[in-house]
Amino acid sequence: MNVCVFLSAADLDVRYTEPARRFAELLGKAGHTLVWGGSDTGLMKVVADGVSGAGGRLSGVSVDFLAAKARPVSAPDEMLVTHSLAERKATLMERADAFVIMVGGMGTLDEATEILELRKHRRTVKPVVLLNTAGFYDGLREQLRRMEDEGFLPIPLAELVFIADEPADALTYLEHTYLEHTVQSA
Repeated sequence: MNVCVFLSAADLDVRYTEPARRFAELLGKAGHTLVWGGSDTGLMKVVADGVSGAGGRLSGVSVDFLAAKARPVSAPDEMLVTHSLAERKATLMERADAFVIMVGGMGTLDEATEILELRKHRRTVKPVVLLNTAGFYDGLREQLRRMEDEGFLPIPLAELVFIADEPADALTYLEHTYLEHTVQSA
């Protein structure tokens, strides 16, 4: 499975890096491919190192103005460089079978809202997990619940996104949902 992870390229506290590393190692050990923003810095580097170190494959998508920070890769891994953030985001989404939203800033929030909007309108059936590390997304979880309660979501929140507090729960959900979807599509 190609799992796109939206996350920060910033250097972050261990309360964020350790759960991200655990998720990455689980992903790599399971033989999945990490599809990510391609950066070799911060949390993006932590996750890429974890997946690669556990035997998984890397598929990075950087953008021209960030290419100097892209991770150097060799076969069978790959690194693409796009001309714009919009093209990068579209490429990430196209290459993914599933999505995980980890801690991040404005770029991560932009990517998260786009994939959730696509799910809301049923423009994609690819599973999405919000990994709520150290309660980072507690406020967003509450806002999403309010949107559901007050009629702003045309589908149940549980169909829009799975919110996981633990890395293992996130991967279990993705694998189960992906397998279920693959069987239904066959």
